[in-house]
Amino acid sequence: MLNLASFLKLLKESFRDLLPIVLVILFFQLAIIQNIPENWINTAIGLFIVAIGLAVFLLGLEVGIFPVGEKLASDFARKGSTLWTILFAFMIGFGTTVAEPALFVIAEKAAAISSGRIDAFTLRMVVAFSVGLAIVIGVWRIIKGHPIHYYIISGYILVVAATAFSPKEIVGLAFDLGGVTTSTVTVPLVAALGIGLASTIKGRNPVLDGFGLIAFASLTPMIFVQFYGIFVYEFMEAPLVSTVVAPVTQAVEAHSFAFHLQPLELLKGFASVAMDVLPILAIIFFFQYVVLKKPVENMKEVLIGFGLVVLGLDAFIIGLEMGLFALGESMAFQLTQNDSVFIIYAFSFAIGFSTTMAEPSLTAIAKKAMEISDGKINDFVLRLFVATGVAIGIALGAYRIVNGGEIVYYIMTGYMFVIALTFIAPKYIIPIAYDSGGVTTSTVTVPLVAALGLGLATNIPGRDPLIDGFGLVAFASLFPMLTVMVYGVITQRMGIKGEHELAATHIDELRQALEQAEDMGLSTVTIHGTGKRHSYAVQFSAVHVIVPKDKEEEAVLAAKAAGAKGVTIMSAHGMGLDKMENFYNRLHSDETDSNLMFITPTKNVDGMIRKIMVDLDIIGDGAGITYSYPITHLKGLTLNIADL
Repeated sequence: MLNLASFLKLLKESFRDLLPIVLVILFFQLAIIQNIPENWINTAIGLFIVAIGLAVFLLGLEVGIFPVGEKLASDFARKGSTLWTILFAFMIGFGTTVAEPALFVIAEKAAAISSGRIDAFTLRMVVAFSVGLAIVIGVWRIIKGHPIHYYIISGYILVVAATAFSPKEIVGLAFDLGGVTTSTVTVPLVAALGIGLASTIKGRNPVLDGFGLIAFASLTPMIFVQFYGIFVYEFMEAPLVSTVVAPVTQAVEAHSFAFHLQPLELLKGFASVAMDVLPILAIIFFFQYVVLKKPVENMKEVLIGFGLVVLGLDAFIIGLEMGLFALGESMAFQLTQNDSVFIIYAFSFAIGFSTTMAEPSLTAIAKKAMEISDGKINDFVLRLFVATGVAIGIALGAYRIVNGGEIVYYIMTGYMFVIALTFIAPKYIIPIAYDSGGVTTSTVTVPLVAALGLGLATNIPGRDPLIDGFGLVAFASLFPMLTVMVYGVITQRMGIKGEHELAATHIDELRQALEQAEDMGLSTVTIHGTGKRHSYAVQFSAVHVIVPKDKEEEAVLAAKAAGAKGVTIMSAHGMGLDKMENFYNRLHSDETDSNLMFITPTKNVDGMIRKIMVDLDIIGDGAGITYSYPITHLKGLTLNIADL
């Protein structure tokens, strides 16, 4: 809903997402490096613009894009048309990726540092096409019900095969773009499509089949970008490409200083971003009106939301260049001037862990995972394992930059562990693990991590920013898959079960206990005040006391004093030996006696009968009779815990 409260809530969340980054940087800046950067005012302004731009961007998504997009996903899931569902999946993947702000920034950076060989717009189109194709493959898998790991392992093999032929300048960038594509815009719509399909199609499980689309969207860009790199570096001349991308690199500079420019220049930047976001709106309108033949609900809010998305995205890009990128490059430079490389690794670990724990997309996916896994997955613990994986990945990526080495060897080794764990981890955790690698690379995290990698590669002698600078995002995407599958193995070994499994297990155990109780003659007793039932191998007996009605109260008091906790009182009448001679006229006489039945543990019987005999003088002048007999298969008795 479009109101001030919604915007303030999103603004609060945006600052919350930035807060871990700021705290980690402040700690290392003041406590470790002990230096305040000269341009800290511009950096602070840039971070403020990032927060505002992200809040406006997310408000636009919530108001205009997400509601109609999720409604479309739900309608296509129910429509049951495979062809239109697949086409919609491709267009959603393509359109949302084109509008991904982190991809825009990384593509511009790649163009700027590649000496004109890489064209930012073409790179974005290649990535967007690959994501669209990935969503199609993922949707096809859900429709057919195929296991996800066959697809993912095949994809890893293709990635490695493409790496063998790719120029080294493109490998790190390709791996990074696999994580960049699944962020603020893409994840919610893609996740909604996958879970919606798996929940609607008969025979599909939302846990096993609903997750996984994000994993496909992370994998295919690595393959397609490497093929694009082969084409650019093998078949195109660098000077020719340089003349083509010159305006693009100038556009980056224009964005960097857009806040200094005239209103006309700002308007041009806004229009440029609008053209990038326009495909999403075009996709929504086409499928809504042409395919589903339904009018768009709340058209005014959709258009307002579209305008807010464009405005927020433009401000976000400006703020990134002023704030996060400048901050990451500045920190990288200062860290490389320090004598200890372990400070670099510690900073990388802290940034990875803190930003991931604050990642809203991860929080949403973790809650959804807990919900549809019936509580078998704990959302907070899942986030801890994912954040640990990201932290380890970024720290290891920083180690690679500092010490040198081909990124492909690290990534291939990581994939080997992923494949091995795929056959060990429980099935329900595998799709979630694959998806977690893409969810962690957020709109806020990616620019800072990318700037850190580029800054380290720029300031460490012997390193090339294009070859060594990219890759940290790839490490941040890879290692959460490992840690989440380890989490699944641990929960399996610990025997953690979902709520329905626990309930079913409890019922089975209770049924078995009752059957065993029947076989063994056990007594099942309800504990007073708790509602709980327990079976005991304790022998119970019934004590009967038959006395005249005027002795009823006295008999009850005597039994109570001997330990009786309850009594069943039945009316009775009897005849002695002298009356049995002529009993026909006495059968329907008034009931003048009471039959009292006490159920008690057998160990109490002697004391109870002795007490009753003495108090009522049954063996003397008093009238009455008392006796006992053992009980088996007792059910329904209620006792205090102290009595047992």
